[in-house]
Amino acid sequence: MTQAANTKLKALLEYGPLVAFFIAYLKLKDEVFTFGGTEYQGFIVVTAGFIPLFLIATGLLWKLTGHLSRMQVVTAVLIVVFGGLSVYFNDERFFKMKPTLIYLLFGGVLGLGLLRGQSYLKSVMEGLMPLKQEGWMILTKRVTGLFLGLAVLNEVIWRSMPTETWVYFKTFGLPAAVFLFFMFQGGLFKKYSIAEESVAEGDKAE
Repeated sequence: MTQAANTKLKALLEYGPLVAFFIAYLKLKDEVFTFGGTEYQGFIVVTAGFIPLFLIATGLLWKLTGHLSRMQVVTAVLIVVFGGLSVYFNDERFFKMKPTLIYLLFGGVLGLGLLRGQSYLKSVMEGLMPLKQEGWMILTKRVTGLFLGLAVLNEVIWRSMPTETWVYFKTFGLPAAVFLFFMFQGGLFKKYSIAEESVAEGDKAE
């Protein structure tokens, strides 16, 4: 399999389950299903289908890449736990709280590292963005703020707005917020890039 095909398949495995959840919700949101004498709203039924789909996609991703990040593993665990609680108790609130807990957990871990004078983000992303230590510390502070902010935003939206609004927010709003955040870090990447520094020093030597 070519690298381009691998990249496309990886993206499909990462985002496919979320898109499938969104499409299934739009089709079943107004339906009510009865299992064992208990009525379940479409959201709960879609959540029940999303859990195994996500686990299958994660397993295939692990087989394709040979590894899973800590973030992917923790996300999978929380989806199983809180998705399972929503299905078991027939209560959509558990699943809606899942993004809050994910962002609080990751933000808290990064914040703990900052208190210890370390960038835990560096150990996860260093291979993607070689930065000087000062750059990693600044970026970690910003990512910590992003995660905590998204946790608060998720709480506000699921508690005060209709389920459909939350589904749109979960499917498009959260990924877009993370994407835009890193797009606006271009100045930091350029200023603290080790590669940029090495090139500049090489030009001076010539």
